[in-house]
Amino acid sequence: MSRQSCLAAAVLAALLAGCTVPGASHLDGAARGEHWVAAWGTAQMVPEGQNALAPEQLRDATLRQVVRVSIKGRQLRVRLSNAFGTDALAIDAASIGLSTGPGQAGASALQPLRFGGSTAVTIPAGADYLSDPVELVHTAGADLAVSLHFAAAPARQTGHPGARATSYLARGNRVLDAAWSGADIDPTKVTRWYQLSGVEVLAAAPTHAVVAIGDSITDGYGVEPDTYGRWTDHLATRLRAAGVTDLGVINAGIGGGRLLRDGLGPNLVARFERDVLARPGVSHAIVMIGVNDFGTQHRNNEDSAAARARLLDDMMQAHRQLVARAHLAGVCVIGATISPYGASGYYKPGPDNEGDRLAYNRWIRESGVFDGVFDGVVDFDAALRDPARPDALLKTYDNDGLHPNMAGYKAMADAVPLAQLQSCRYARY
Repeated sequence: MSRQSCLAAAVLAALLAGCTVPGASHLDGAARGEHWVAAWGTAQMVPEGQNALAPEQLRDATLRQVVRVSIKGRQLRVRLSNAFGTDALAIDAASIGLSTGPGQAGASALQPLRFGGSTAVTIPAGADYLSDPVELVHTAGADLAVSLHFAAAPARQTGHPGARATSYLARGNRVLDAAWSGADIDPTKVTRWYQLSGVEVLAAAPTHAVVAIGDSITDGYGVEPDTYGRWTDHLATRLRAAGVTDLGVINAGIGGGRLLRDGLGPNLVARFERDVLARPGVSHAIVMIGVNDFGTQHRNNEDSAAARARLLDDMMQAHRQLVARAHLAGVCVIGATISPYGASGYYKPGPDNEGDRLAYNRWIRESGVFDGVFDGVVDFDAALRDPARPDALLKTYDNDGLHPNMAGYKAMADAVPLAQLQSCRYARY
């Protein structure tokens, strides 16, 4: 039987007994009304300085990375990324299994990852590749260990510095070794992710995902590794406690990120397609961005009245563009207000900064209600501000005048109206 005939048979759910097609199990799932949904993901950028691994660390080495998925399932696939590579990325072997726990290098139920049936894969510069589906029963909130073996270091690494999770490096091909302990391995610990951008689960048709995209507040600045204390982590826990089991939560925050200009990573407008719309099963995006746009303008003494007015107008226009693109892709956008940063020693904002923040927040609230730009609003400003000094974070929630502390991140998750995440009039899922 030809590949074309075999694939047609799989689609028709007939003659499957004698037919083996890469991805056929996915076709079976489609026949049952299942689809792929993002269960974990992170934003990609170029690791620079101390965030990059030394090339010798990735020569004949295995990197084991632990990620927490937000959707249960029995079948999944892994998305590897060479988005910022300058040459092809060669992965010689890979695996996935259940992690033995946060902060631990061990794994169980290890399964090799294949790509079109092969255990090795070469990913072109600028591309992401998906693994073949793997059978691995797991719960929502499970920690998975993804292991990659590199014969040679990438020409340029792609990754995410703000992992807030421990990853492990060991010499040799260790992808199928369950225990990573003892003198023969002695793995090196790092708190970053590399060449890994997503885990997707085959789930029932109602299941979908929300992507939170923003800056270091979404990325979880201040959260200790392996504690899962970002506001998106708390949101995923809150959803499960409320019995909402058909909604995944993806964190696409980047520390130092801005809406309009590149910072430590690409600007949000440029990365919106890859980090939000390209993920399968996404029905909602929560967009919290802007503090670094306002703060950097002020810190660089570029905040004349005309420049400030232009920045505010450009930011509003950018949001309209994001929302239009999202709606075309079947995704609803929830606008989020900027939390106060009047006590920030980093930006040292003045009255003009605060006036711009208030004007921006007012536009987000009103655009979600009256102008129809946003499909909903999360008022993080109201949730975190000090009533006695509205330009500053409430001390109970304050880390450094700019970022919330652990209690503040939980308060952010509690402020998200869950009803806004249940349906989207543009959704295709």
